[in-house]
Amino acid sequence: MFDLSSTIATYSTPDLIAIIVLGIIGGIFGGLFNFLLDKILRVYSIINERGAPFKILLTITISIVTSMCSYGLPWLAACTPCPADAVEQCPTISRSGNYKNFQCPQGYYNDLASLFFNTNDDAIRNLFSNGTANEFRMSSLFIFFTAIYCLGLVTYGVAVPSGLFIPVILAGATYGRIVGTLLGSISDLDPGLFALLGAASFLGGTMRMTVSVCVILLELTNDLPMLPLVMLVLLISKTIADNFNKGVYDQIVVMKGFPYMEAHAEPYMRHLVAGDVVSGPLITFSGVEKVGNIVHALRITGHNGFPVVDEPPITETPELVGLVTRSHLLVLLNSKNFMKGQVKTSGSFVLRRFGAFDFAKPGSGKGLKIEDLDFTDEEMDMYVDLHPITNTSPYTVVETMSLAKAAILFRELGLRHLLVVPKTPDRPPIVGILTRHDFMPEHIHSLFPNLNPHKYHSASMAG
Repeated sequence: MFDLSSTIATYSTPDLIAIIVLGIIGGIFGGLFNFLLDKILRVYSIINERGAPFKILLTITISIVTSMCSYGLPWLAACTPCPADAVEQCPTISRSGNYKNFQCPQGYYNDLASLFFNTNDDAIRNLFSNGTANEFRMSSLFIFFTAIYCLGLVTYGVAVPSGLFIPVILAGATYGRIVGTLLGSISDLDPGLFALLGAASFLGGTMRMTVSVCVILLELTNDLPMLPLVMLVLLISKTIADNFNKGVYDQIVVMKGFPYMEAHAEPYMRHLVAGDVVSGPLITFSGVEKVGNIVHALRITGHNGFPVVDEPPITETPELVGLVTRSHLLVLLNSKNFMKGQVKTSGSFVLRRFGAFDFAKPGSGKGLKIEDLDFTDEEMDMYVDLHPITNTSPYTVVETMSLAKAAILFRELGLRHLLVVPKTPDRPPIVGILTRHDFMPEHIHSLFPNLNPHKYHSASMAG
């Protein structure tokens, strides 16, 4: 898309100094961008929660501000004479190009309009273009960078399909050109290559992805000789930005409340056990349970799984049978094959009444809901046998297992429920259920307010 393969990139030690400076600036700008974006998105979430009219009003407001900036700011730029050795037509007549006329006399162009009045792809291509060291004034680049930086912040989060990748590349390429121009006395790299490295540094400072961004930029530019410099600037910008906050997508995951688990367990989890974080109250079902109890539990909770425990008179002592899911319970209740007495039946007796796909996982939003089912008072007093639909071999851990080990087991096996069982036999057969939310730092901190995660992190690094 932005082919730079014709550029011959040779660099020396002074060039590396300039690249290090560019990476530091990208890390600082990236950390500041993520900080401001987090504050803005929290405000937008309050506005969007008030309904569609407020979403539309916010979108219209941002659209008006964007239009005013895009059309009004080019008036601040002075007209520049067309270069005598210009490869392209100057001023540009077609939709895209480096030289937009915008109220300038014949033979002149407006460099700021050349960035604002092009598509984002063409603007990036203009910034990446080589052999154009004098095409853009410093004042125009400063204005364009400030505008794109701010517009990228306020646009993301409104009710339109907009992203961060292109605005970040645009802003990074702009300050990359600025740095390349300012450091032109110590570096021989073309300002277009500085624009590419600036885009890489800003992407590293905001996204905090190194390998992925490196591959994407090399695919976009087809400029393999720049690989060492792109890698260097990405690592520097990410390292600098990590000292301020997390990556932008990590912040959004936290803001939306998604229980995302990292690949590794946090160091402070080694000082806790599985039984410390199980949350209650725990709702269990008997192997042969009253219909009313099941319906009540499904209505008052949003739990997806429930432990099944056999109790006397079915067994001599309480015994953990397994785990039954909400979707299976709804299918069983919907069939209304109830019994008047608390009697355990054979599995074949129940399963003969269902087809092969009755318990299959439904599509999103298409499964049964407890609100769709209706029962009479007589049916609520009847019983249903849960043994045939219970998973009798769920994953379990002892309550004294390290929470760090439990977290690794949970994530690597892709579990949704992890049953915690007691260590001693003279207690109820189940302590609780671990889900993703139980491994979240927010949940653990609410249970142990005095726990200092940074203390254990520092100790782990020192060890």
